[in-house]
Amino acid sequence: MTLSEKLAEYTVQLKYEDLPLEVVEFTKICILDWYGSAIAGKDEKPIQSIKELVEEWGGNEQSTLITGGKSSIGNACLVNAASSHIVELDDIHKSSIIHAGTVVIPAAIAIAEAYDLSGEELITAIVAGYEVCYRIGEAVSPSHYYYWHNTATCGTFGSAAASAKLLNLNVEQTAFALGNAGTQAAGLWEFIEDGANTKQLHTAKAAYNGVLAAMLARKNFSSASKILEGRRGFFESMSTEYNEEKITEHLGKQFKIIENSFKIHASCRHTHPAMDCVLQLAQEHNLTHENIVSIDIRTYQTVLNITDNPQPDSIYASKFSSQFCVALIAAHKSASLKDFTEESLHSPAIRGLMDKVTVRADPYYNGAYPEKWGAKVEITLENGMKYEASTDYPKGDPENRAEKDEMIAKFSNMVSDKVLSPDEEAATIFNLENIKIKNWLSKLSYNLANQKA
Repeated sequence: MTLSEKLAEYTVQLKYEDLPLEVVEFTKICILDWYGSAIAGKDEKPIQSIKELVEEWGGNEQSTLITGGKSSIGNACLVNAASSHIVELDDIHKSSIIHAGTVVIPAAIAIAEAYDLSGEELITAIVAGYEVCYRIGEAVSPSHYYYWHNTATCGTFGSAAASAKLLNLNVEQTAFALGNAGTQAAGLWEFIEDGANTKQLHTAKAAYNGVLAAMLARKNFSSASKILEGRRGFFESMSTEYNEEKITEHLGKQFKIIENSFKIHASCRHTHPAMDCVLQLAQEHNLTHENIVSIDIRTYQTVLNITDNPQPDSIYASKFSSQFCVALIAAHKSASLKDFTEESLHSPAIRGLMDKVTVRADPYYNGAYPEKWGAKVEITLENGMKYEASTDYPKGDPENRAEKDEMIAKFSNMVSDKVLSPDEEAATIFNLENIKIKNWLSKLSYNLANQKA
């Protein structure tokens, strides 16, 4: 069997009854976290641009747009996937370096609503989608990640697998879906140089392309049989080092979704290890930005590749600046959505502290990455005192878990100003296995249409 066929067989054979209670409940938290991120991002300008475009295109009213109203399945993927990625609070898997929620969940929800499927079917499909994209991401990382945005590339496979599951495709058709997902996989990191809107296009198209691949496969639209391992396939063309064994190792005997990490700070996950250390020291020693002389960060090279930006010029760019993020959390003792503002971006106190931040790669953290995303921070004060903190597991990792009540609190914080009832919405998601997705989203659509300005 080809690797695509093995992943297809796994996807087809997976049943809701196979899922341990822990996996079901954890998947609901993933859905809640995606939903909160999507609601929080829906009014951002890039999302409104995508919304305006899909309105110009038109489309059958099949699936709910997180921005309000309904459109086609594909259009819903574009809007909802982009919206859930823009506030930088979506989930992340360390060893594959993928934000699966922002790609797999909007695709699955759009199909589940359009075809009036159950919460049990949705949960099962999401588990399959996470499993497939995480395994592919692990196989090609970290070399793939230097040029390619794994969420966009590997995430396309996850969207296709979840969609294929919901469409009840057979093994051959599911392999077709994976093959045609792989040939569409794209997403280059160059946008980071400009702080461009492109990152939202990455998730939008990954969700959309996976659905497109599965919908065509339903019509027996064929694809390359060895899209992963073929001599002109995904591995050879997009990774300098890859490990095929990651695709099938313990496949069907574990559930990778529970390896998922969740963000607590509203910034790029690569900034979080150092931010956690700075926050710990600031709280333990009552530090303020006024008495700090220097902040020295030792971490892994990818942090520098993605977030070494000493002069961010927009709120969005500031979320990809280690210098800004550690200065912000030192000054505010918080880095939530409400802390990333124009005021904080131009704050003389924060800007002054940014000049005192150095970021260096360290052999220990380089060697541990991507299984561990760690950092060591040393803060020096005016009086010469030095304080150190380190972590291998920032808050939200499975090894440093954010508990259910913390995730509900995070959700409430993300949606509290969007005229929704956070407690009611959370309760609905934690009862998802007992409802039809269309019923849940019809209520959401009504709430969005009737929310106050």
